[in-house]
Amino acid sequence: MTEQPRKTLRPPDGWRGVVARWLVRIRKRIPPGWRWPVGLVIMLFGFVGFLPVVGFWMIPLGIAVMALDLSPRWRNRKRK
Repeated sequence: MTEQPRKTLRPPDGWRGVVARWLVRIRKRIPPGWRWPVGLVIMLFGFVGFLPVVGFWMIPLGIAVMALDLSPRWRNRKRK
């Protein structure tokens, strides 16, 4: 008999797919002027990572939310 490899539990499409779906949701629901403050608040909650619900995972999420507003500006700057 041959052993079959164990299947690991992964989110659908891997973690990059999950992050991409969340960023699309945030891009659709939060207006551009509010993304920086929301990203900053998420990052501040990430610094209290010892609490059960909020954690250190919120720091990169906050950076990603803030970066949603930076990418269009970089594209416009490269065109000039």
